[in-house]
Amino acid sequence: MEVTDKKNMTRHALRDRVFGLVFRIEFYPESELEGQIESYIETASEEYLPEDLDYIVTKFRSVASRIKEIDEAIDKNAVGWTRSRMGKCELAALRLGIYEMLYDDDIPVGVAMDEAVEIAKTYGDNTGGAFVNAILTKVKDNT
Repeated sequence: MEVTDKKNMTRHALRDRVFGLVFRIEFYPESELEGQIESYIETASEEYLPEDLDYIVTKFRSVASRIKEIDEAIDKNAVGWTRSRMGKCELAALRLGIYEMLYDDDIPVGVAMDEAVEIAKTYGDNTGGAFVNAILTKVKDNT
């Protein structure tokens, strides 16, 4: 029997990997997203436990399947901004955060918001966190 020291990833780490895939939505047509999942997995610098990989892929597919509704929520609440003007990291963080806020009952709204803001701070520009927080707050207040 093979002994492994791999542990399940934290929700934060899993969300970070999902963000990496959601980021690709802006750059590839819907017909290529399945191929992007395969590419992402092949180029990952780590091996995933099956349940972690399943979580990442399932959540990404769920976000992608609701992208129209998510983008409508962004458009409605990003007063004075169009998605084309937004930083791509901030847009991906918004998409993931809004998905979790509106469609993922396992994640409290506050956690979804905080995590999206942290992702924007990590990967976006120096004002990305505040930008994402402002839009997510409007989404929360309007739902």
